[in-house]
Amino acid sequence: MWRVNITCDGEAWKLNGAEFKKMAENYQGELIGSKKLPDGTRIMSYKIEDVSDAEEFQEKCANFPGFTSDFESL
Repeated sequence: MWRVNITCDGEAWKLNGAEFKKMAENYQGELIGSKKLPDGTRIMSYKIEDVSDAEEFQEKCANFPGFTSDFESL
């Protein structure tokens, strides 16, 4: 079990949020946390079973301008 953590600023979310959501639907992941900070920054966490899927999801998230991501074992 893996947790993929994604962070983006408000402007990046406005520009790429819809595309990110479409990409996330392609993975067998569960959104386990989502927070919008007062400055517009978004922090999200997804639980993904397979390490290969977690790595790929993390890499694709990082391809969106303004998004950063990492993953860790649960």
